[in-house]
Amino acid sequence: MESKKLIRKLWKRFPLKIAKIYHDYVGVMVNCLHQETNKIVTCLDVTEKVIEIAKKENADLIISHHPFLYGKKSYILKTDSLKKEMYDDLLNNNIPVYSFHTNFDECKDGMNDALATLLNLKNIRPIPYLEMGRMGELENEMDVSSFSKYALNCLNLKYGQLIDEGKKYIKTVGIIGGSGSRDYQKAMDAGCDIYLSGDTPYHIRLEIKNKHYNYLHVDHEVEKIFVQQMKKILLEIDSSLEVIEVNDVEQSKLIVL
Repeated sequence: MESKKLIRKLWKRFPLKIAKIYHDYVGVMVNCLHQETNKIVTCLDVTEKVIEIAKKENADLIISHHPFLYGKKSYILKTDSLKKEMYDDLLNNNIPVYSFHTNFDECKDGMNDALATLLNLKNIRPIPYLEMGRMGELENEMDVSSFSKYALNCLNLKYGQLIDEGKKYIKTVGIIGGSGSRDYQKAMDAGCDIYLSGDTPYHIRLEIKNKHYNYLHVDHEVEKIFVQQMKKILLEIDSSLEVIEVNDVEQSKLIVL
């Protein structure tokens, strides 16, 4: 497929203007786009393993969720020797990188729609005043402990961290992948019986507990769903594309005494 046409179609679905609202760095990270793109690697983060697979497979493009260069490129390449080495490796092998981050999180069929779908929620919709978040209902009400185990299984996570100070039974669920913990109040106000997100600092956990609310901390790695969701979208655009999923993300080991 013509590369510029493919990128235009992706921008149409996940507009740059949304990322600008969040002062985010998205789009082209390594600029050596080929005239034609036939083989694409999708990943959560551009790691050394991802680059090696892209080289081995002669990929025409890498599409990541998290920006490979988060900030001013010249500064990063000057101060981060590992990123500079990886950047040079990509450039020398003519492998362009594009990243779709907060614009993918917020838009239809993006990150949080995919996560809500994994939970088998019904009537999936944005959380009011929190467009990036999604909420929906379980088919059947569950007690908070059973739901938490169910959610971790659906999201393919080994563990989570539960605050169960709210309702004893769960019907309406809110979720944001990644760093949405500070927005718990909006989910609470919207009528969510429990809210799932990550990167949850101590004081936010304490606030949630003191407000007698239910919260399930799910690690940032839950966003690995991007890999298969982006593949699905790319094949909807052009079914002849070859898309290679590289999931180079695992939760850290949990040590329990």
